[in-house]
Amino acid sequence: MSTPDTTTPDINTLEKGQEIGSREVRLSRADLLRYAAASGDHNPIHWNERFAREVGLDGVIAHGMLTMGLAVDLVTDWVGDPGRVVDYQARFTKPVPVPDAEAGPPDTPTATLLISGKVGAVDVEAATARVDLTVSLEGAKVLAKSQVSVRL
Repeated sequence: MSTPDTTTPDINTLEKGQEIGSREVRLSRADLLRYAAASGDHNPIHWNERFAREVGLDGVIAHGMLTMGLAVDLVTDWVGDPGRVVDYQARFTKPVPVPDAEAGPPDTPTATLLISGKVGAVDVEAATARVDLTVSLEGAKVLAKSQVSVRL
């Protein structure tokens, strides 16, 4: 006999508007380099200040997929299993600048994402819920319509 998974939210007790949590995620230039190495996305806008400015940016920016990945971690922690995510969509509304640290090592954080989530919809019959994420930097949303569907 298997033991029930106590980390997975109970679909029968979820309500629209219910908060699932929030967190701050701090980013450094070193984080961007590590992500580039892991993802294979070596676009210089994510690590070279001069190049980023030459193409019209204010400086180096975080990878969009890194931002999305950091945001969905809130949901996967909440449901207890990343395999429960059945759909994830978001629109990029603003870049996430990650300035070079004025002092200290390259892994000194210089940007902080604020991530929070609320239940946006519940379908008890299908055993699914939609979580609406808010992802912002310095008060400005960097992702819009960030919605994650999970099977519970």
